[in-house]
Amino acid sequence: MRQFSASPVEMVASFWRNRQLILQMSKREAIGRYRGSVMGLAWSFFNPLLMLVIYTFVFSVVFKARWGLGADESKTDFAIILFVGLIVHGLFAECVNRAPGLIITNVNYVKKVVFPLEILPWIAFGSALFHAIISLIVLLLAKVVLNQHIPLTAVLLPLVLTPLVFGIMGMAWFLAALGVYLRDVSQVAGLFTTAMLFISAVFFPITALPERFQFWLQFNPLAVIIEQSRSVLIFGQLPNLISWSAMMGLGLVMAWVGFAWFQKTRKGFADVL
Repeated sequence: MRQFSASPVEMVASFWRNRQLILQMSKREAIGRYRGSVMGLAWSFFNPLLMLVIYTFVFSVVFKARWGLGADESKTDFAIILFVGLIVHGLFAECVNRAPGLIITNVNYVKKVVFPLEILPWIAFGSALFHAIISLIVLLLAKVVLNQHIPLTAVLLPLVLTPLVFGIMGMAWFLAALGVYLRDVSQVAGLFTTAMLFISAVFFPITALPERFQFWLQFNPLAVIIEQSRSVLIFGQLPNLISWSAMMGLGLVMAWVGFAWFQKTRKGFADVL
């Protein structure tokens, strides 16, 4: 029986070796989501735009919510800051929610010995990243229209999100393999991502919590990355290097553990399916 390497080197090599296939299949999946609709790919732009308008109205007009920035905080500040958290969480949630069904819904690839199954999570991530980038463009355009300054630190967002990418991939590999053997995983994943929406500082700043809760929330990697994303995108602050380094180390470990689990269990996929 063919042996699949689970080394960190193979994890990187597999991505580089199949990068063109990942790009093409991610593009096909992103476009395929709107196939048959009248507006087509334009929906990927109008969906986040509509959601931003709704968030602005609900939180700024109906709830009159404030982030606590001071007397000069405008009515739209809360919605824009909130939208950053929703974009980051949305990227995370879409990949994690889809992961348990990646192998099950691509049985035809399992039967093909030459197809690199380990790239399926990368393809799902590529599609989710495309929609996250469109949402980010909508956010930046909204800031310009509202005469808000886009800080130069915004260019550091990819760096801030790098640990999240590795963490997402580790979870996706782990859940994709586990989902083949345990079909209940998809239900658990949905509950998990919903819970993370409310405990990851999406709707509030970490500093708004009592100190005893602030301490524990620092152990939530998604909350830390959301806060740092806001820092570079909204507030013009540099990311905390110590915190970023810790998140990067955790993300790399998660990626390798998830990849190793996937490689060790994949030889049984065909028998189960």
